[in-house]
Amino acid sequence: MQKTRDFLTRIGQPAGDCFDLPTSEKRFEDGAQYRFEVPGIQGPSAMAALMEAVAKNGVPIHRVTQTKGVMTLLDSEITAMVDMAAEAGVELVLSVGPRATTDTSASVNTPEGLRMGYRLRGQEQVIRATEEIRRGVDLGVMSYLVYDEGQLWLMNQMRAAGDIPEGVRFKVSAHTGHGNPCAAAMLVGIGANSINPVRDIQMQMLAAMRAAVDVPLDVHTENPASTGGFIRHYEVPEMVRVAAPIYLKTGGSVAKTHSWDSSDADAAKRSKQVTLVKRMLDEYYPDAVTVAPKKG
Repeated sequence: MQKTRDFLTRIGQPAGDCFDLPTSEKRFEDGAQYRFEVPGIQGPSAMAALMEAVAKNGVPIHRVTQTKGVMTLLDSEITAMVDMAAEAGVELVLSVGPRATTDTSASVNTPEGLRMGYRLRGQEQVIRATEEIRRGVDLGVMSYLVYDEGQLWLMNQMRAAGDIPEGVRFKVSAHTGHGNPCAAAMLVGIGANSINPVRDIQMQMLAAMRAAVDVPLDVHTENPASTGGFIRHYEVPEMVRVAAPIYLKTGGSVAKTHSWDSSDADAAKRSKQVTLVKRMLDEYYPDAVTVAPKKG
């Protein structure tokens, strides 16, 4: 396999998975190695409960992600979430819909169709998904979770052309199923600002992805029951060491499914999970650096 490994090296890719688990020297712009992201916060009530619990627990979070889609929120709900995010200094990420699970086709609900993930079918769906982002931008949202490489490519073209603001950011969902350095390089090339690898990515694979790209990697420290329910808290210190800059996506084990409609009580439980992960870092990697968000 040496010819293939040599070619990968020539184009700046790792020659294989990084079984030596090298320490990443890459960082966020503020010097941090890691930040906390809480996914599955579907509306302003749950977000308010989360932020109250975060203040009580004393472990700051940096990003809140809504996963049901912009189309499920009223304008007033979006602006309320934007205002809370600004006050707390956190990044608000809204997910894009429609997608395969809300398309008029039932294919994604079949055993074979599951392989398509949440991707978009037809140009009209791409246009509709783009309208989701236009609406969100008009209401002050600057970060989006995307599920389709074609739409990501289009949004990057629009951003470069000035059709959407230059500061809009795109994170690629784990539901696209990417888990290797070549895929990571491709996603960055078409506009990704951060990447969620597959949820069960092994440490040597994660290290190789980090070697290939500089953008943050958004890694699930735990998962809903529908995607395995596995909890990786003890792996977090090594995740931070080898994959910085990294968003630790925490709180998923509270939910049964990806689009779980978190109650206020669920949101508080997600904050508790963040505290538990922070304990792991304090215990096993106390030198790991994070920076609290700047509150508005």
